[in-house]
Amino acid sequence: MRFPMARTVLSFLTLTAFLYASQVNVYSHRHYDSDRLLFERFTEQTGIEVNVVTARAGELIQRLQREGRLSPADVLITVDIGNLQEAKDKGLLRPITSETIAENIPPHLRDSENYWHGLTKRARIIVYNKETVDPRTLSTYEALTEPEWKGRLLVRSSDSMYNQSLMASLVAHKGEAAAQAWAEGVVANLVRAPRGNDRDQIRAVAAGEADLAVVNTYYLGLMENSPNAADRQVAASVGIFFPNQDDRGAHINISGAGVTASSRNPEAAVKLIEFLTAQEAQQIFAQENYEYPANPSVALSDTVAAWGQFKEDTISLTEVGQQVHKAIGIFDRAGWR
Repeated sequence: MRFPMARTVLSFLTLTAFLYASQVNVYSHRHYDSDRLLFERFTEQTGIEVNVVTARAGELIQRLQREGRLSPADVLITVDIGNLQEAKDKGLLRPITSETIAENIPPHLRDSENYWHGLTKRARIIVYNKETVDPRTLSTYEALTEPEWKGRLLVRSSDSMYNQSLMASLVAHKGEAAAQAWAEGVVANLVRAPRGNDRDQIRAVAAGEADLAVVNTYYLGLMENSPNAADRQVAASVGIFFPNQDDRGAHINISGAGVTASSRNPEAAVKLIEFLTAQEAQQIFAQENYEYPANPSVALSDTVAAWGQFKEDTISLTEVGQQVHKAIGIFDRAGWR
């Protein structure tokens, strides 16, 4: 007896399984040429096609929520611990086990339950106007609240996930009351209400609108190597200072990746994250995008190396991520807009 319908269904299921196994779908907040190059190399090496949807982190998280278990996404890639922690807390990621990732990425840059995994690092540092500030007068994030900096400081808005994570690290280290006092002190010392991104803060310091700003390092790398001569001049006009070198170290935030809860091809998803944490990919992240590699065995770009060695805060980013909701409340109470 023949069962043509059964054979047809079996063939369809076999084809579907093959198609899922030969591709991995990525939702990514990152939008860099380095990432496109790496996805192409992953495909060349594995035969697994990478399909990418790019959008802001909040949009991607909302999309994953809306799509639920029917989401086609296998991997979420986004910047900053706050976004990664939010995705985990909303049940959008699944834990994975990978000896490769564990060997490549230090524990403090990975979720303690293996839901997300760091890919690159950015230090949140102080830039200063070389003509008006002696770097010997700089010391810590906390010291930015001192009277000598009143009307001399810039920082972007509290909506910035980078600022939320910095504040969350202060909560984790110092407690909520100390973090609240710091936020109020920063607001009191601002030249103007926050506006613009980190590059805008750097440009304002170079133009003499302020003496100091809190920014991420990788923006400086991009500006130093920009095809735009004005941006290169701006970068040359400011100095870089790594805070808190005598205690916990400068705050680090990351871009990272996790396998989605909805993934139909988690094996390929894990392979992609393993590839992105290995030597070749980490070197490309470092050289092309001026980020610090999350894999400590990988060399820095010449631009980043020229900034000098520094002590980084090695607090577990899992702990930092758990404090982000408190950080947001502190910003609101301090009037940090």
